[in-house]
Amino acid sequence: MPDRASLEAFFSSKRDREFLAELALERVPRHVAIIMDGNGRWATKRGLPRIAGHRAGVKAIRETIQAALELGIDVLTVYSFSSENWRRPKDEVSHLMDLFVEVLEQEMTTLDKLGVRVRVIGRREGLPERTAEAFARAERQTADNDRLTYVVALNYGGRQEIADAVRAIAVKAATGQLDPSGIDLEMVADHLYTAGLPDPDLLIRTSGELRVSNFLLWQIAYSEMWVTSTLWPDFDRHDLLKAVVDYQRRSRRFGGL
Repeated sequence: MPDRASLEAFFSSKRDREFLAELALERVPRHVAIIMDGNGRWATKRGLPRIAGHRAGVKAIRETIQAALELGIDVLTVYSFSSENWRRPKDEVSHLMDLFVEVLEQEMTTLDKLGVRVRVIGRREGLPERTAEAFARAERQTADNDRLTYVVALNYGGRQEIADAVRAIAVKAATGQLDPSGIDLEMVADHLYTAGLPDPDLLIRTSGELRVSNFLLWQIAYSEMWVTSTLWPDFDRHDLLKAVVDYQRRSRRFGGL
């Protein structure tokens, strides 16, 4: 459970305090997933190239990780690069792949000291070798950390994830490793990229768009959603705190009364 004194030191602004007073420490969501949208629009509004928006978004990631640690969130998943993002201009994609490597090299020591475990979900094949290896190193270096699991959805698509899970189960059934009659929801979940992780309690989307964009389609079946018009580079600790408090105001019924 998070420490109230530490929270008050971290969320120290007047607007933070108003929400912090309402925060129930025992009901912080275990898993928060974020669709980080708006980097390109942030840059365009300032007459900057799109990659400048992606670079500005790094600060928001750093602050959100710190806020998640303070709040006692167990898992933070971010939609970093979708399987559809390859359709973007080649120079933007190339810059993004280089940026991933650059940020990992800059942040790994800090993340490791903070007790953050890095996990990557998505298809590794197709990624530039340098990018794939940088994430693999991050996973190896932080494998024993347990304060926060930071999940990076990279070359990720929700439909593709489900198709891959179905294919893996089908192969096992065809080779006699399992009885098809025993296939259930738990088995499917165990074959998803997120196997072993709890489903998101809270899904956040920035930039005001009202869609899930092929993100964690299986896992968000009963997630609470919180949408903000704030563009991702402007997202900060206050926004995460506000989202968590709003989540706590809701009654989760999971299809019941």
